Amino acid sequence: MKLLIIDELGYVPLSPTGAELLFETFSQRYERGSTIVTSNLPFEDWTQVLGSERLTGALLDRLTHHVSILTMNGDSYRLKESAGRRAKTRATQNQATADVVDPNTGEITKA
Repeated sequence: MKLLIIDELGYVPLSPTGAELLFETFSQRYERGSTIVTSNLPFEDWTQVLGSERLTGALLDRLTHHVSILTMNGDSYRLKESAGRRAKTRATQNQATADVVDPNTGEITKA
């Protein structure tokens, strides 16, 4: 593959076998293919995910050679979108509870 994307590295800690397989994957791709990795963790916390300082150091050595690191800070798009959906749902519910239906005519009026 020309491009491998690893999204949310560190979201779940890897088993020792998983960490070794990830290292092997990065090693095989080193200087042969492009890799994009996203993570909410700084590099110093990757040892907790990979379970070994030695393995983490070797993996980061390969991963960070010939690299562009983009640090992005700010609000989560997912949280922002979710909050917008919740606000819209609440507004719709409030509007629905404020409407009154005339039982004789079926006409909808505001309370």
